[in-house]
Amino acid sequence: MSSPAWDPAQYLRHAGHRARPFTDLLARVPDPPSAAPAVADLGCGPGNVTVLLAERWPTAHITGYDNSPEMLDRAVTEHAGPTPGGGHLDFAPADVRTWAPERPYDLIVSNATLQWVPGHAERFGEWIAGLAPGGTFAFQVPGNFSAPSHRLMREIARSPRFEDRLADLLRHDDAVLAPETYLERLTALGCEADVWETTYLHLLTGEDPVLDWVKGTGLRPVLTALADDPEAREEFLAEYRAALRTAYPATAHGTPFPFRRIFAVARKEA
Repeated sequence: MSSPAWDPAQYLRHAGHRARPFTDLLARVPDPPSAAPAVADLGCGPGNVTVLLAERWPTAHITGYDNSPEMLDRAVTEHAGPTPGGGHLDFAPADVRTWAPERPYDLIVSNATLQWVPGHAERFGEWIAGLAPGGTFAFQVPGNFSAPSHRLMREIARSPRFEDRLADLLRHDDAVLAPETYLERLTALGCEADVWETTYLHLLTGEDPVLDWVKGTGLRPVLTALADDPEAREEFLAEYRAALRTAYPATAHGTPFPFRRIFAVARKEA
């Protein structure tokens, strides 16, 4: 299966809500052992949260990795270069499915990316081996694949109108593991691990805001697969839009959008 095409502008339309889990993750990450830490951000996207790493550790040399040319172009254009604290921020193409540390890192972090990587937990051992002593591996992933936003998307994709092109395209509950399983995997690798989950209640505004949200993330495979058939694309969106309006009714103050996320911080023995 080819990777979906990404739209940085669409993704950033909800940048504030999307960034909050990353700031909550960073709040639990201990300071690296090095005075000028080496940091890898796996699946950095447009770099808007990668810069938060430079704010937290001003002397760090941070490399953001992503396999989307569109996302990397945005990141490089807006964020690459020296940082005010004497560190440096750069970006490079990489596929998280095969990426391996080319040098010791003090911190390897990933924000809302590993759900796109089948079998990602099998990569943990190599990544943790690539940490410097006392280094940290930290990530957060969505844990909402049974929520209406994803369930309805899959149901429409499996309908007779779309099943030939979309039935096996979308991710299911097994895209991420249970928090308890992540804890078991990380501790088995010799790490001191902190794993938790949070359900955010985002209050979205605007017309069809849940649809607007998923257009930037979970719906990308559908939009990519139907890019050459505008009629089918609009039919899918019309049916999905109507279903989302029922599942997430608007209120006088906006549309509540519950969103569960899973977090993990694993520190390697010093």
